[in-house]
Amino acid sequence: MLKTVAAFDRIGEENAFAVLARAMQLAAQGRDIINLGIGQPDFRTPDFIVEAAVKALRDGHHGYTPAVGIMPLREAVAADLHKRFNVSVSPDEIMIMPGGKPTMFMTILMFGESGADILYPDPGFPIYRSMIEYTGARPVPVPIREENNFAFSAEETLKLITPQTRLLILNSPANPTGGVTPKAEVDKLVVGLERFPHVAIMSDEIYDHMVYDGETHVCLLSYPSIRDRLILLNGWSKTYAMTGWRLGYAVWPGKLYDYARKLAVNLHSCVNASAQYAGLAALTGPQDETAKMIAEFDKRRKIVVAGLNKLPGTSCATPKGAFYAFPNIKRTGWKAKALAAALLEEAGVALIGGPDFGVLGEGYVRVSYANSAENILQALERIGEFLTSRKAA
Repeated sequence: MLKTVAAFDRIGEENAFAVLARAMQLAAQGRDIINLGIGQPDFRTPDFIVEAAVKALRDGHHGYTPAVGIMPLREAVAADLHKRFNVSVSPDEIMIMPGGKPTMFMTILMFGESGADILYPDPGFPIYRSMIEYTGARPVPVPIREENNFAFSAEETLKLITPQTRLLILNSPANPTGGVTPKAEVDKLVVGLERFPHVAIMSDEIYDHMVYDGETHVCLLSYPSIRDRLILLNGWSKTYAMTGWRLGYAVWPGKLYDYARKLAVNLHSCVNASAQYAGLAALTGPQDETAKMIAEFDKRRKIVVAGLNKLPGTSCATPKGAFYAFPNIKRTGWKAKALAAALLEEAGVALIGGPDFGVLGEGYVRVSYANSAENILQALERIGEFLTSRKAA
């Protein structure tokens, strides 16, 4: 009988993909399914980006690249960060990655082991906890509360740090809540972190372009006092509708960069060349399509929030970022995952139960408004009819 290492019994997954698979299965059976579950833009990658990839292949860029990514792309990332946040980053601190998850994987692998504590947001992206448990470290949830507009609390976070804490994971704008932590709270956290120089920070800023209502994204690179232990995660997936291209980047502090490079060599060798040239075009080309996409998300956000607040037993705080709403469904009487499952099977609406994002997700569901306004309105109507006619299971 085959025997694998115990760590594999601790590894989790991202249930949004299971929901997507079931939604696709039902659609293949002829069911009319509206998918508000998966977190990917419903827009096409802009044509000029696609053409840059095609040109790269025609020009012969179909071999290996350096494990850390091609220099022109790393230079473009550095220039983009300087332009948007007025921060100086060397291309030699930047690593091009196959999406965002490898940065999470590598970072948690570097700091996670038995006896170590890693702090992560709850509710939060499920891969954080999955990878922490895989390494044998103790996952310590940082509560993300509705009454705090789904921003993290600096005071609450700092109180969780102990001598065993190795890593703090932050995410703003946030998945699954759409919460954006204001600058004053980030300032307070950074000042507090100066008392804990043994704690590394991974800041997941993949939704940094997607902020609304006059909010401004606060990039953690802007704080010199933590730069020597900060890992920044970002990429092209959400901003440029490039989820399937698997293209991301990380900014690593000098002492960790070579560890990350070696992990890349062992894991994936390099990111495919044509995708890197597409990413270069995305950063250096016109930003009009991205601006239009974000404006459309903003319109849908308002439709979603207004519609959810009219549903029986449901209330929804207004998300300030990303493309998710996280409505409170406690007064419906339903448990979150049971409601999500019933809505998919009976009403043809796919969304994700809050507990898939952590213990504190109970009583909430995640609604992705990365779908057309027409489909969103129809989905809200179906949910309303379901909640009116069906009692909690």
